[in-house]
Amino acid sequence: MLPPFKVFAGTKSEYMAKEICKDLGVELGKMNILHFADGEFEVSFEESIRGCEVFLVQSTFPDSDNLMELLLMIDAAKRASAASIIAVMPYFGWARQDRKDKPRVSIAAKLVADLLSTAGVDRVICMDLHADQIQGFFNVPVDHLYASSVFIPYIESLHLNDMVIATPDVGGAKRANNYAKYFDVPLVLCHKQRAKANVVASMTVIGDVKDKNVILIDDMVDTAGTITKAADLMMSEGAKSVRALCSHAIMSDPASDRVNDSSIEEMIFTNSIPYTGSCRKCTILSVARLFADTIRRVHENQSISSQYLI
Repeated sequence: MLPPFKVFAGTKSEYMAKEICKDLGVELGKMNILHFADGEFEVSFEESIRGCEVFLVQSTFPDSDNLMELLLMIDAAKRASAASIIAVMPYFGWARQDRKDKPRVSIAAKLVADLLSTAGVDRVICMDLHADQIQGFFNVPVDHLYASSVFIPYIESLHLNDMVIATPDVGGAKRANNYAKYFDVPLVLCHKQRAKANVVASMTVIGDVKDKNVILIDDMVDTAGTITKAADLMMSEGAKSVRALCSHAIMSDPASDRVNDSSIEEMIFTNSIPYTGSCRKCTILSVARLFADTIRRVHENQSISSQYLI
């Protein structure tokens, strides 16, 4: 017999966990987070989880309290004798620091993986990591899902002619190329040079966008400087329209204003991060069903390969 499973949520990801539980047909588990006056907090489960397979839903977007909350949830579950602990992380934060690209810097993605493992996690379910190799930072199984399962049906519903797939930087070429192969359309690259973090110095388009409907593909949008500059550049090169598909809506100020003022016709995100900004061009697609189906398959020891469209 399979052990029972229960789903719990961190504070900032409760909206996602409720959707997941609705798809699974289960109640969201009861958990309490007590905050102290100095900012410290304490996590406690308000129901028995002894012998249960526990799924903890929490994205680790800023601030760092979200990561700390997840670590305490894992530790509390381990000490409450859970049979196994699975961290469900629609957005895996600190992922941009995945390598040592200059002297004397940390590799934060590896550190976060170590922290989760030390806390006692048995499996991680995440979506659209900034770099695929982050899976190798863990010594536990990682189920890496892709937002393409919700993005592809949406693109198909637009019925665009003369479509090209583009990437706002060379680093996202592999991701964009997968979409281009799926739709059998050309791939366009943007080569950018940064003056410093979050500041683009110059950008060049590699490929033909004249009279084309462009779909820009990226994994996250932070300040939106790169993606709006790419869209404006492609429109100046003669593109019919530019839309952007981005898995994670970090959208730090002044991202919403930049998107509103840019040539982007539509910005499509998933709800991996709660977006509270005011951008009239934004469309949010839910990935709750994707995660619910994956949780069900993991619990029943079934393959999840059918989840991958590309």
